Amino acid sequence: MDLSTTYLGFKLAHPFVPGASPVVNDLGAVRALEDAGAPMIVMPSLFEEQITAESRAADFAHAQGADSFAEATSYLPGADDYRLGTDEYLEQIRRIKAAVRVPVVASLNGVTPGGWTDYARLVEQAGADALELNLYEVAMDPEESAAQVEDRLLTIVKSVRASVKVPLAVKVSPYYTSFAHLAKRIEEAGANGLVVFNRFFQPDIDIENQEVKRTYPSHRSEILLRLHWLAVLSAQRKLSLAATGGVHSEIEAVKAIMCGANVVQVVSRIIKSGPGSIRELRLRLADWLAAHEYESVAQMRGSMNLKRCPDPKLYERGNYIQILQTWDLAAKETF
Repeated sequence: MDLSTTYLGFKLAHPFVPGASPVVNDLGAVRALEDAGAPMIVMPSLFEEQITAESRAADFAHAQGADSFAEATSYLPGADDYRLGTDEYLEQIRRIKAAVRVPVVASLNGVTPGGWTDYARLVEQAGADALELNLYEVAMDPEESAAQVEDRLLTIVKSVRASVKVPLAVKVSPYYTSFAHLAKRIEEAGANGLVVFNRFFQPDIDIENQEVKRTYPSHRSEILLRLHWLAVLSAQRKLSLAATGGVHSEIEAVKAIMCGANVVQVVSRIIKSGPGSIRELRLRLADWLAAHEYESVAQMRGSMNLKRCPDPKLYERGNYIQILQTWDLAAKETF
């Protein structure tokens, strides 16, 4: 069974890639992931705030924000709370490159154009084989238009692309006015891949203690939004596509690949069950393909995207209309 796939120009043995997570801060875990068959290592993000916090002005702004009201004292980590500082991050790239033979993808996380994007060049010089640009932003300024938000994102992509020669993947959220158009502009800005989607760590509320609760693990239901856009983008763009968020078994991986994903990034499953999850997922995918008479992952990829699925209208308004017009009380057991 041929499970191989290509992502960002790299030929990978199979599509299960450990996504960005703190697991990779442990060199022993990195070696365990490779031993379990991980075809690529994606490092956790180095944050814009980590880089800018080294300046006195950023330290002052951080202190002012933390003192703005009592409940805000923990909304940003202190300078010493980040797991790896800037120099340590570069050294970790070198250590991982020396420890494994698979491609290593570094990650930068930021939202504003500026000097921090130049750090991409240092990441490349440290030995990273590719870069994942994680543009995590919650746009809440009522004075800033959607076009301004998108233009800022594209400015960052162009700046980073100009700084490095290694393949560049852009990781974004789905909450843009016209995501298909934005993906087109990201490709035109020089990106080689798109990672869908960045998970907003949507807060829960502790009503007894009146506190905001952080949430982390993903749920398999999150794959549904990814499937929709994978199916659209794989029919329109030449970008390498990675699905992240909601992949807990081979079934979610099959769905994502059918919709056009080149790889699926796995995080919560690894955190819960350990590096051996990669081996288990690979074996289960091979069994599924054999049972359904596929000869390769490539044969399956994109078979259910916007161009190739039996009824493309279901990705648009058709599914919405069909559900509302045909649902009745007798069907309530299916919910």
